[in-house]
Amino acid sequence: MKKIFYFLSLLFVLGSCTEDVKFNNPAFQTLKNNVFWRAQTYKAYAGMQGAIIIEGSLGYEKVALQAASKEKQTFALGVNDVSKAVYENTLPSEAASFSTGTNIGNGQITITDYNAVNNTISGTFKFTALNNDETDIENPNINFTEGVFYKVPIQENDYVLHL
Repeated sequence: MKKIFYFLSLLFVLGSCTEDVKFNNPAFQTLKNNVFWRAQTYKAYAGMQGAIIIEGSLGYEKVALQAASKEKQTFALGVNDVSKAVYENTLPSEAASFSTGTNIGNGQITITDYNAVNNTISGTFKFTALNNDETDIENPNINFTEGVFYKVPIQENDYVLHL
């Protein structure tokens, strides 16, 4: 009887062990003003001129990154309008729009991998964007650090991309 009890106990212990492993593949996540932010949806668009836009959305919030190319390199933000970043919150009670551009904000987008076979893109980003509403003195800018986009699928487009 003891053997049956031990055998059933062992079976119960081994049977109740599970591994709940969740992979973020693909992924788009960052620290927004030092608070973890992970997109629920993500996509990228490539245009004929080589520019690419990578987007991540979480509810009413959206982060969009535009780089001049999908080639492996680092693109400086705040220098021109070819490579830039935008954050928008469309929730009516919290509506806001922040962006980088020519002499506006700063940061960088680094493309670390472009997979032409699977048509995905990976990289990192960080930026400080200025509020498009200059009268909002409570929120003059927004800061994104430690941003990562990983194996985000790219959709090809036949038009020029602009944020």
